[in-house]
Amino acid sequence: MSKLISALTEGADRIDPVSVDDYTRIGGFDALKKAAAMNGEDIIAEVKKAKLLGRGGAAYPAGNKWEHLLHIPETPKYIVCNADEGEPGTFKDRLIMDKLPLKLLEGIIIAGFVFKAKAGYIYVRGEYRKIQKKLIAAIENAKAAGFLGNNILGTGFDFDIHIVSGAGAYVCGENSALLNSTEGKVGRPRIKPPHLAEVGLFLQPTLVNNVESFVNIPLIVNMGGDAFLQTGHPDSGGTKLICLSGHSRNRGVFEIPLGKITLRDAIYDPELGGGIASDKKIKFFHLGGQSGPIGSVEQLDTIYSYTDLKKTGLAVGSGAIVVMDESVSILEYLQGVTEFFIHESCGKCIPCREGNRQLLVILQKLSTPGAATANDLDTLRLLIRTMTDASFCGLGQTAAAALNSAWKLFKTEFEANVRHEEKI
Repeated sequence: MSKLISALTEGADRIDPVSVDDYTRIGGFDALKKAAAMNGEDIIAEVKKAKLLGRGGAAYPAGNKWEHLLHIPETPKYIVCNADEGEPGTFKDRLIMDKLPLKLLEGIIIAGFVFKAKAGYIYVRGEYRKIQKKLIAAIENAKAAGFLGNNILGTGFDFDIHIVSGAGAYVCGENSALLNSTEGKVGRPRIKPPHLAEVGLFLQPTLVNNVESFVNIPLIVNMGGDAFLQTGHPDSGGTKLICLSGHSRNRGVFEIPLGKITLRDAIYDPELGGGIASDKKIKFFHLGGQSGPIGSVEQLDTIYSYTDLKKTGLAVGSGAIVVMDESVSILEYLQGVTEFFIHESCGKCIPCREGNRQLLVILQKLSTPGAATANDLDTLRLLIRTMTDASFCGLGQTAAAALNSAWKLFKTEFEANVRHEEKI
């Protein structure tokens, strides 16, 4: 039985990405037509039945987020798609925007209908210049066909979608920083509460979801929430786009059913990762991007689902799976992770700004024979706790997640070069 699914990715590589005619031939905009005849409460009820968890990394229940916004009386409301995708090892949103941009637009337009929103915005990673042009072409074609713009499908509902380009700041992947950047402000996180559903874009109620989250909406509307749930895990319906990279033999984006395969399947199955590219054995894997946990060989038989991974201290996150073989030093790898966060920290809060710098200093000492002492290991653990508990936003709070998990799995490597001082 094949472990690959083509639900979200149906039509990729088979149609002209920006052609409305091609998209409608494979069922495109059928969900929008169906949604236009439904009321917002009924659509949200299906999303809740589907148990769609946010695909951007936080895994917050989409139905709960939508329901919260629906019950806020203030208007106008805005729909924002987070397409910043700055998480290293993650490139699944790029595939959707490149191959199926009209499916993304359909999900956003359905959300527009639900909330009678004034407008939609797609905040696209700055490096995705060609994809931005493709999205603009798809928007223009959808308008010409009557699926976007004024009086959509003759319903009297007006809704437009705008493209906003990021400038390469990782922190703008955080939703409130993204909204600040969209408004032309410095891309730094906001204090919460108030939540973005209450005070979001232009200080108005706003829905912010990830690209992959929005693309699931047409599926849910077409299939119904119960059927969508059955395709995945009882606690999280649907499929998941995973990104395999590193020392994986087959690198790329794969669509898998949640709760139906293990991490071992994802990495070794010939249809998926295909095993290790070298003749060496796997040493560890990094899940969900740089801010996600590191896993060991002993965890390979964990079912790939939000619930099962969480039970073992792992996480789906963005869907990234970076595979590393036994030639890799865990300390050197973590130095690269920490250097990334030093570069991307906005500098607003001390625990993140200075904490990451001190983590790097200690990691460099631990990599040098005789340079570190037992006190450095104590300081390392203290820094991890401080950054996790006291950082202002998710960047600083998760910057040490990989380090924290690696410390538990590879303690002997951390201690190998520690200088043992004699007591006098």
